[in-house]
Amino acid sequence: MKNTHRCLKKPSHPSHGIPTAINCLATLLKEPVVRSSFVQADGVKLLIPLISPATTQQSMQDLLEALNQLEEGLKDNIKKLSSFNKYKQEVILGHLDWSPMHKDPLFWRENITHFEENDFQILRVLITILDTSNDPRALAVACFDLSQFILYHPAGGVIVTDLKAKERVMKLMNHENAEATENALLCIQRFFLGAKYASFLQV
Repeated sequence: MKNTHRCLKKPSHPSHGIPTAINCLATLLKEPVVRSSFVQADGVKLLIPLISPATTQQSMQDLLEALNQLEEGLKDNIKKLSSFNKYKQEVILGHLDWSPMHKDPLFWRENITHFEENDFQILRVLITILDTSNDPRALAVACFDLSQFILYHPAGGVIVTDLKAKERVMKLMNHENAEATENALLCIQRFFLGAKYASFLQV
């Protein structure tokens, strides 16, 4: 990526350097991580001067493909961020219910790293809900979401244990509400089995 960025700034060969760099860029931009890095590095500014009558037809084609990849990538990132922001708002307000995202594997795979933000703020709020909420549904969903984090994050069990969540969840295994008890049990099972075997316990 750095070499491509450098070649767009100072092409090594006037007629071949830029087309080669654009071709490489079009391939690289298929990766979400690369798209984010390219935007953060102000890569779009490098592409603007290349859109000129002097640009060869081939270069203009590798360039259009790159821009299309970039546009699609940004749309995907906005969509993912929007879904996580919706989830985050639901958690912070304490209005937990069985909205589709809680049990959607794609949501958890795409957004699992967002749970690390602000020193695991969302996990801490979920744990606070376990301590303070009188709503059995909110307790059930909070337990389930913690179990999802354990399932989808490589160090999920360790992180949730460090946040002292296990003790809170275990208390709910004796809750009078069956839904809260069921999801507390699921969470505890994932604690002890770990992510390797936890997929067998998905509900």
